[in-house]
Amino acid sequence: MWKPNQPGSQTPPTPEPARPQPPAGAPAYDAAARAGSSASSTGEQATIGKSLVVKGELSGSESLYVDGKVEGAINLPGNRVTVGRNGQVAANIMAREIVVLGKVRGNCQASDRVDIRSEGSLTGDVVAARISIEDGAFFKGGIDIRKPGNDTKGSNASTSTTSTSSTSTPEPATAGSHS
Repeated sequence: MWKPNQPGSQTPPTPEPARPQPPAGAPAYDAAARAGSSASSTGEQATIGKSLVVKGELSGSESLYVDGKVEGAINLPGNRVTVGRNGQVAANIMAREIVVLGKVRGNCQASDRVDIRSEGSLTGDVVAARISIEDGAFFKGGIDIRKPGNDTKGSNASTSTTSTSSTSTPEPATAGSHS
């Protein structure tokens, strides 16, 4: 039997405390993925839980995971906004990256990309450098694809859709008549 005062014995290692885990459905980050953003590199991410309701304007310098309800505006340039499966957002969103797993009603402006996952729903116009719409996702609105760092309106490709069914990529709008 081990006794703590016995000569020549070693003390057992102290177990490391459990680290907090991101909410279910939240994207997992590794060190290489976090290097792209200053807020992400420190692992900072605020979370609005399922039972929380926020009305007003959200702004800051860290990424945000929304699993509750938000009404108003979300302004987090340079960061990621993730709307979780339980999230319901009625707000215009401005961020570097927007990931939709829940429901969003409002316009989305991303300096990098907008990603609508298969269980996600977005009703509103999108302005981004890249967009991804998974099969099974709902999207209704217009799409304006802009090159990064270019804020002049109408200088890049613009697509308008009013799709109510799931699509993996939006269909381009055609102008003029066919002969």
